[in-house]
Amino acid sequence: MAEQKNLPVYLFTGFLDGGKTKFIQETLEDPRFHQGERTLLLMCEDGEEEYDPSRFCGPNIFMRTLENEADFTPEALEAMGREINPERIIIEYNGMWLLDTLYQNLPDTWVVAQEFLFCDATTFLSYNANMRQLMVDKLKSAELVVMNRFHDGIDKMELHKVVRGVSRRCDIAYEYGSDGHVEYDDIEDPLPFDIEAPIVEIGDRDYAIWYRDMSEETKKYHGKTVRFKGRCLQRKGLPKGSFVAGRHVMTCCVEDIQFAGVVCNWENAANVPDDSWAIITAKLENKFHRAYGRKGPVLQIISVEPAEKPEEAVATFY
Repeated sequence: MAEQKNLPVYLFTGFLDGGKTKFIQETLEDPRFHQGERTLLLMCEDGEEEYDPSRFCGPNIFMRTLENEADFTPEALEAMGREINPERIIIEYNGMWLLDTLYQNLPDTWVVAQEFLFCDATTFLSYNANMRQLMVDKLKSAELVVMNRFHDGIDKMELHKVVRGVSRRCDIAYEYGSDGHVEYDDIEDPLPFDIEAPIVEIGDRDYAIWYRDMSEETKKYHGKTVRFKGRCLQRKGLPKGSFVAGRHVMTCCVEDIQFAGVVCNWENAANVPDDSWAIITAKLENKFHRAYGRKGPVLQIISVEPAEKPEEAVATFY
């Protein structure tokens, strides 16, 4: 039996009136993107704009709708795949649905090739304030965030800070409503600590930012000496001479608080009290550790100094 070929999925997320439909319509009118490939266009909401198939630049666009999150199942998607036999899939995803629904239910051969988030720049901050969890859910894995209807009266920095509070890796594009021209975000994000210092001092307010940056670019920190206040945990299954140090981090709300820790190696590891706070000074190495089962950040301890629990024990990005 021939091995099944992976199908690229182009995922468009965002809230109503964010510009998803308009962009997909224009994309399917562009001969550089659409040259007759069998394409499943899966719509998960009814927006104000409607598609005009007569303007698509080629045939073989098969439009299907799933309006209820409960219907977004592997069985439903696989049935569409058998019916249409697409070469690629475009999904216009409902902004009120969590992305876990999508990623947990995609058939094995459906692989997200690109993920775009479309937002109305004039309402972005309001959505973020009132539906923070849903906004973070869409920002965390987007490769490109498009701010539609942008104008000079909107403070780019305010939008930038919200996006960068969740992701430092995605691109941000501002599309002006007046003439449609696009500007890409070029605001620099200096880290709130000096990575070139002999000891990289991580303040209590900066742990979340440091942990994310270190996790995304671990090699950058290889060989650096760091110091931070963290919670020390003893865990079964860790090799002798190891413990975990870190802090709980909240990305958007109480429900998403998770412990963000790093494995520490120290000959006196067994003497570190479980669930105690300490000031950790250590050399960071990017190396294999059994606790990860792969390469990852490992702190070679220089010193562990007992410390009081900080006033704000949960680290945030703000």
